[in-house]
Amino acid sequence: VFPAENQSIAGVVQVSYADSRNQLQYAFNASEARKFCRSLRLSIASKAQVEAALRRGLETCRFGWIDEHFVVIPRKMALPNCGRNRTGLVPWRVTVTAKFDVFCFNESDAAEQMTDASTQSSEFYSESTQPSSVVLNSTLTTSSTHSTSPSSHPPPSSSLSTPITTNNEVEAARSVGNTHGSTGAKAVLISCTCGLLISAAVLAYMKLRRRCSDKKQQKDYIQTEEWTCVKNITETKTAVQED
Repeated sequence: VFPAENQSIAGVVQVSYADSRNQLQYAFNASEARKFCRSLRLSIASKAQVEAALRRGLETCRFGWIDEHFVVIPRKMALPNCGRNRTGLVPWRVTVTAKFDVFCFNESDAAEQMTDASTQSSEFYSESTQPSSVVLNSTLTTSSTHSTSPSSHPPPSSSLSTPITTNNEVEAARSVGNTHGSTGAKAVLISCTCGLLISAAVLAYMKLRRRCSDKKQQKDYIQTEEWTCVKNITETKTAVQED
């Protein structure tokens, strides 16, 4: 039996057959393996149970039957002559008549080991948290003593300056916000003013252009009228001379 009797890992042991020369031999087919575990008042281990034992440190170099009707080798380190140089729970599906070792499961051992592990974890947790609790309690006691004592001293000035610093920071933040707001308003005002100036310039240009156009048209009209008058006078003189 590996590990030794009453030293299972997570309740799992591997059972092998030793011949007259104390040499280990594969001796159990699938049905014989199950029966042999029962004869030891154990049950044949399942894949999940062997995997749990592997996580707790179980490692062998021999295949053994499990409840799912195939054989496995639990390996934590890879070796060429153990488990095909692989790690983890190495499976091998063979005929159920082939002979191998068997993994048996002791439920009471597994429960006891789980209880021990839980107890150790709780003890470790309580030991690791106890100093913090003591410090916390002493701090609370000191604080309550200072607060209830009639001759207690006022808090140091450094502690009183904290709200002032906070208020200053708030005021600074407000000032920054107001500055950003006024800057934005100024930018909008400047943009509107520029727009109005441009519009006024365009209107002035259009009015000036219209005036120039009117003056030109008036000048052309006057010249035309003058030329018409001169022409009429010339024609009148010519007609008089002919008469």
